[in-house]
Amino acid sequence: MSRRDTAATALVALRAGIGVGAWAAPALAARTFGLRVDGNTEAVLMARLFAVRDAALAYATLGTTGTARRTVLRSGIACDVLDAAAALLAARKGGIPRTAAALVTTVALAAAATGVVAARTD
Repeated sequence: MSRRDTAATALVALRAGIGVGAWAAPALAARTFGLRVDGNTEAVLMARLFAVRDAALAYATLGTTGTARRTVLRSGIACDVLDAAAALLAARKGGIPRTAAALVTTVALAAAATGVVAARTD
């Protein structure tokens, strides 16, 4: 298996795990990242919307090859970079704890970097 294929497989596993986990148990997923959604149905909704996006990106990565897969991977990279920016902005505005922002940002940028490796062309 090539480094690119290994990165794609790892990214699919990460996205599927986060997507399914956050949809099924949004409060637990939020706590994993240092956030709380308990009692906040709006935050639960947003967590599930995020979860569906990640699950869809995982599924699309699995179901495509070549140029189509690179397009899906690049879309995921854009989502990940913007997720990191959103976490940093939320922390800057005092909306989330800095440790939560650091966790979200780290995972998002790691996913983006993995996506870059997976999307590379020879």
